[in-house]
Amino acid sequence: MLNPFHFHVYRTVEMKHKYFLMSENEKNIDETPETKANVDETKAEEVNAEKEIVAEEAAVETTETAVKEPEGEDVGKSVSEVEAVSETNLVKETETEAPYVDGAETVEETANKSEAVPEEKTEAEPVAEQAVKSDEPEEFDWDALNTKQDSYSKEERAKLESVYGDTLSSIVEHEVIEGKVVSMNTREVVVNIGYKSDGVLPLNEFRYNPDLKVGDVVEIYVENQEDASGQMILSHKKARILKSWERINEAYEKEEIINGYVKSRTKGGLIVDVFGIEAFLPGSQIDVKPIRDYDIFVNKTMEFKVVKINQEYKNVVVSHKALIEAELEAQKIEIIAKLEKGQVLEGTVKNITSYGVFIDLGGVDGLVHITDLSWGRINHPSEIVDLDQKLKVVILDFDENKKRIALGLKQLTPHPWDSLDENLKVGDKVKGKVVVIADYGAFIEISPGVEGLIHVSEMSWSQHLRTAQDFLKVGDEVDAVILTLDREDRKMSLGMRQLIPDPWKDIRDRYPVSSKHTATVRNFTNFGIFVEIEEGVDGLIHISDLSWSKKIKHPAEFTKIGEKIDVVVLDVDEENRRLSLGHKQLEENPWDVFETVFTVGSVHEGTIITVLDRGAVVSLPYGVEGFVPSRHMKKADGTVAKIENKLDFKVIEFSKDNKKIILSHVETYQEPEKRKGAGSKAGDTKSTKRAVKNLNEKMEKTTLGDLDVLANLKSDLEKEEKGKK
Repeated sequence: MLNPFHFHVYRTVEMKHKYFLMSENEKNIDETPETKANVDETKAEEVNAEKEIVAEEAAVETTETAVKEPEGEDVGKSVSEVEAVSETNLVKETETEAPYVDGAETVEETANKSEAVPEEKTEAEPVAEQAVKSDEPEEFDWDALNTKQDSYSKEERAKLESVYGDTLSSIVEHEVIEGKVVSMNTREVVVNIGYKSDGVLPLNEFRYNPDLKVGDVVEIYVENQEDASGQMILSHKKARILKSWERINEAYEKEEIINGYVKSRTKGGLIVDVFGIEAFLPGSQIDVKPIRDYDIFVNKTMEFKVVKINQEYKNVVVSHKALIEAELEAQKIEIIAKLEKGQVLEGTVKNITSYGVFIDLGGVDGLVHITDLSWGRINHPSEIVDLDQKLKVVILDFDENKKRIALGLKQLTPHPWDSLDENLKVGDKVKGKVVVIADYGAFIEISPGVEGLIHVSEMSWSQHLRTAQDFLKVGDEVDAVILTLDREDRKMSLGMRQLIPDPWKDIRDRYPVSSKHTATVRNFTNFGIFVEIEEGVDGLIHISDLSWSKKIKHPAEFTKIGEKIDVVVLDVDEENRRLSLGHKQLEENPWDVFETVFTVGSVHEGTIITVLDRGAVVSLPYGVEGFVPSRHMKKADGTVAKIENKLDFKVIEFSKDNKKIILSHVETYQEPEKRKGAGSKAGDTKSTKRAVKNLNEKMEKTTLGDLDVLANLKSDLEKEEKGKK
């Protein structure tokens, strides 16, 4: 049995079918004014009927849903599903109409065409004639009756889609959005992001914010709208990383206070998680007080201030100390305003350095320099104080502009000089301990806080330069004599050499002029050698007193430091404590002998050892040297003599006082007769040659031979000359 809705649909379809079967003429005939009015009336009735049918259908469906009990496989369907099915059938049956001819037409479109016939008749008569010729009726397409067709126009559908779309958020992958926390548990956080489903995030991504609660708005990064299991992949950590640099730079520019989670300890400080980025917290920026144990701050959330950003290497430095420095600065100004020199305060040892101790006076720090810790000398402040030790200090000075305070500890005790024995005077013998050694002397501590200086010149009677380390070392116990004593300036000078006899007291008796001694070479100068005969007795050997025959340019050519050398005392200056010594004076002057051997006109064999611009130096027998000018170096063949040439040379000049012998090779072959005469004369003095030969065999290269040989040679020459006469 058809319900009212189905009956109405059936009637509507039947009427449309009859209308399409009518010929064009019949349609035109019926379109009289009366017919036209009837059509309009019919249309109005159909519209009202459709509205009533829709209302009746809704009532019927409601009644059927309430009365009908679910059976079989329909038990699982809900009321909403039944309503959806009924609504679908209504759309299909009411709005789907099958066309009988080419192109489907609705009832309204047909009525509109009927109304437009009078106008179209005059304008399009060929079309009407073509319709009349078609006498065969077209069949009704019953298959299209139940076909699903859209009941909304394109404009209506677009409008409805827009309204529906506004109820949902636009979710785009790889973008940062905001979401609202709707629930939390021990592992996850559920966030409403305005999408068809809520997002789920791990709770450990919010460990930096222990105060997270339902209702908070958080940033979320959309990795994937839907994975293989249909879930959205979201990340709060990545969202923080993407925006963290922007937020960190903003905090740095605005000097904002931010929260951070201390993750771990590293060398020199801590690693802090700030907006998902690892920042460095130096140990010096943790607190205003030095922190010795960084581990107590790990796994804690603290407030920080960004103090430095390296954009190139993405490094961030934060500080917790900066947050309290402003407050401390105000306290420091207030405390300094109340300070006075000489005021005694109690403080705590905050830090110990090699140069002093920092004392915390309750918001402001002061420095006790190492020299103000004790009246005595100390090597390190830790010998006097310990960390966190409470002690009283006195204010020595302070600078309000630089916020610096100089403190003293030893000033709270009497000065040791005030308790120094009043009977102590210059010349008294004292005993002390070496506490400091410098190049210029050593400081001796006679009693705690009372020191005296022993200058290096007062450690020994020796005159040559030495350092205090050659005599003393730190910790030595020494005896000394007070040389000066100034109680007002609290200074004292001491001496050690005064405890031993002065070697210069009877110097003339022990070292008379012409006495021979053995000395030790101590130092060289360009003009001579300093030697030490005994401790405290030094002398100088001038470079001209080293050798009779050799020309010495520097003393290092003659001897070495530390070697022993024989000397003879030439002069004694007791007042200035100076000895003039000589070495060549130990030998007889060989130039007295050379005067008789190297007479002017005599010819001798020599070897050129050095060639100079003006001539050459020739080595002659007996270790003596002569000089030959350039013009006298020419050989008989016209060539010039060269170094290491062994030739005959004629003495053309001899000076005993200047120790100079001038030679010539040219004259040896230009005056053969004279040379023969000189040769015969030399042959006549066979005994002289014999003596010279003995001298040559016994000579030492550095001392020109034994003095006895020279003396014998001289005596032999003198006897021969007397025999001739």
